[in-house]
Amino acid sequence: MVRISQPSRGRRAYVATIVSVLSVLVVSVMMSERTLDAEQGSTVQDSTDGSLLDGFRHVEVASVSDALEQLSGKKMYMSHRMRPIFPTRFAGFALTVSLKKEQNHDPDALNGMLAAIDHGNRDSVYVMVVEDGIDIAGMGGLMGTAMSSRNFSGAIIDGGVRDVSYLQKIGFPVYALGIVPSTSVTHYRFAGANIPVVCDGVPVSAGDIVAADADGVVVVPRAVAPQVLQLAKEMDFKEHSMYAYIEKLKSIEEAVAKFGRL
Repeated sequence: MVRISQPSRGRRAYVATIVSVLSVLVVSVMMSERTLDAEQGSTVQDSTDGSLLDGFRHVEVASVSDALEQLSGKKMYMSHRMRPIFPTRFAGFALTVSLKKEQNHDPDALNGMLAAIDHGNRDSVYVMVVEDGIDIAGMGGLMGTAMSSRNFSGAIIDGGVRDVSYLQKIGFPVYALGIVPSTSVTHYRFAGANIPVVCDGVPVSAGDIVAADADGVVVVPRAVAPQVLQLAKEMDFKEHSMYAYIEKLKSIEEAVAKFGRL
């Protein structure tokens, strides 16, 4: 009979230690690969977002509006009432906030509004809807300073704005329905952030692209943003090419016939 010797207790412990170490190494490698994949995915997404915003920052809002209407059949621009506190242009991703009218003396009534700013990302556009708020300042210098320090692109207020001189001083761009000295404190309650809202008649969802220039404000649903940008670029190119053509021929009819853009 052949006797098979059993590993000693010390040898078994040694083998168990080796197996344990190898298991830890395998798990560490797997976690590192997953982290790297996530970081690479985030980098690709950030690069895509940055390229998209850069495109919208260099195309005319009028062309974006035309492209949206042509592709979707919808008007996604805000009315003539939505005006900037100084000449500007910007584009960014919508961070939506809603305030509901409510007389109260609750010191926490607007805390969510402030938290939304403090958790907002770079390149955000603060889109605030103040219920019946044309004569209520939805934001002022303090909120504008916080947004500016967090590198927000700008703010769109379906309501009023105040502390305009200071906002102009720090160069933080705001579009609003008017300039008023009032406050929302004790008159309003925070109703939600990053929720669908209707701002000056235009539906806005969190993450939509908001573009603004001297012609006004337009909202581009995120899902169709690349297609809209491409068509808007083509429209811009045609229009800018037409100026010299019109001047040379002294005829807008011929230019429209040649380029198909009006």
